[in-house]
Amino acid sequence: MEATTFVLFGATGDLARRKIYPALYNLFLDHKLHNSFAVIGLGRREVTDEAYQAMVERSLRDFSRREVKDTASVRSFLKAFRYNVLDVGHTEDYVKLLERVEQVETGMGSTPNRMFYLSVGPEFFEPIALNIEASGLGAAKGWKRLVIEKPFGHDLQSAQELNLTLSKAFTEEEIYRIDHYLGKPMVQELDVFQQTNPVLHALWNNRYIANVQITAAETVGVEERAGYYDHVGALRDMFQNHMLQLLMMLAIRLPKDSSADEVRFKKREVMEALEPLDEANIEASVIRGQYTAGAIKGIPVPGYRSEAGISAGSMNDTFIAARLQIDDPFWKGVPFYIRTGKRMKEKSTRIVIEFKEPLKQSSTVEEDDIPNLLVFEISPNEGITLQLKARDPRNKGKFKAVHIDFHTSSIEVPEAYENLIHDALNGDPSFFAHWNEVELSWKWVQPILNAFAGNSVPLYSYAAGSHGPAESDQLLAQDGHHWWLDAPVDEASEITLPDASNF
Repeated sequence: MEATTFVLFGATGDLARRKIYPALYNLFLDHKLHNSFAVIGLGRREVTDEAYQAMVERSLRDFSRREVKDTASVRSFLKAFRYNVLDVGHTEDYVKLLERVEQVETGMGSTPNRMFYLSVGPEFFEPIALNIEASGLGAAKGWKRLVIEKPFGHDLQSAQELNLTLSKAFTEEEIYRIDHYLGKPMVQELDVFQQTNPVLHALWNNRYIANVQITAAETVGVEERAGYYDHVGALRDMFQNHMLQLLMMLAIRLPKDSSADEVRFKKREVMEALEPLDEANIEASVIRGQYTAGAIKGIPVPGYRSEAGISAGSMNDTFIAARLQIDDPFWKGVPFYIRTGKRMKEKSTRIVIEFKEPLKQSSTVEEDDIPNLLVFEISPNEGITLQLKARDPRNKGKFKAVHIDFHTSSIEVPEAYENLIHDALNGDPSFFAHWNEVELSWKWVQPILNAFAGNSVPLYSYAAGSHGPAESDQLLAQDGHHWWLDAPVDEASEITLPDASNF
């Protein structure tokens, strides 16, 4: 780790308090920050350094995955934090910021490496980047890096325009686009899992896999994001970024010990091989939905159009399900089913791989509908389950599911933002979204956006607390499949291997 000045735009915001400060604190406890590490928080309000440090300490006590006990370590950590007033549109504020940054770097006696973290709305990305360049903040003798959060544009054209502007101040190698799903430990293990397990590596193709199902379900509604969400919807908010990134991470085939460049190249290949949808026939492969009134865990909740801040005639999507095909030698013919929605029955992000049934032998024994599945639980719990079909010794002629479970719940693992901030500080872009991936994702999604804008795709309703519109089930039924794990399986026996530290 090198000495770094961490310049944080939006220092008093919710993301900084809930994610960024706790992540930095846990990196500090794990000795993953350089001794010469300074944070300069920026905001429009006048705040003293002491008040800012007190706010950071409160965020640690409220949101850190580790309980804050050691007062001495907290004091040592907070010494790195300073605050500066900055209005994004005031160019003179950037000049004053440069003076403060240079003062801090001189005090540390370190090479001036600078990370600019934009924990602000996307409308501020462009002016901030241009002012960093114009003020000289980006002219450090060491490296400079720009970290931005999604959304990376609102559609293909706006994404391209944003990238063009950012490239005037930062090179592609200096831009780190955070997709926090890529920071989740289980997602980062996807490629390693099939690389380092020869049996699975051999099965990771269309000869053995029947279909892949990727689900990201939320029980919450729009909450306080109504004004933003009603102009975005599930397609932009989740599908174009998180869901397609999960697809890329699952579908890539990498050699062992691959470099960041190899990871990005292979992810781009997946997106380039993704079969485009015919805009005139989007509804054959895409289901969009909007939740109506229902109940979550027995508590009544209103429908989307009854939420505060949502218009009564809103046609916004809160649910998306789609069937995708990858046209390459490994995945051709394997349908990838992706769905994401709000006000679903359970909060869960998982990937289910269903393996093909072997050729059935002639037998008088009727086989039960028990598939061989490989399940990656990504959140809220993390783990991997292999479900295998076996004969039930207690019921002759019957089959049962045997689960082999690897759970990480007993292991303390870093949170997504810890992984991503640590990688960005180290200059490792493996788990960040490259512009090529972002642009290809928008190109694939754009026909769907066009179809939605023209209301040529039906907007189906689903009750809050359900698994989404019935039409999403029909999407799979057309291919002879159905969604797995929408209901718990009670009758399966389990073999539990609690220590996943070597997994």
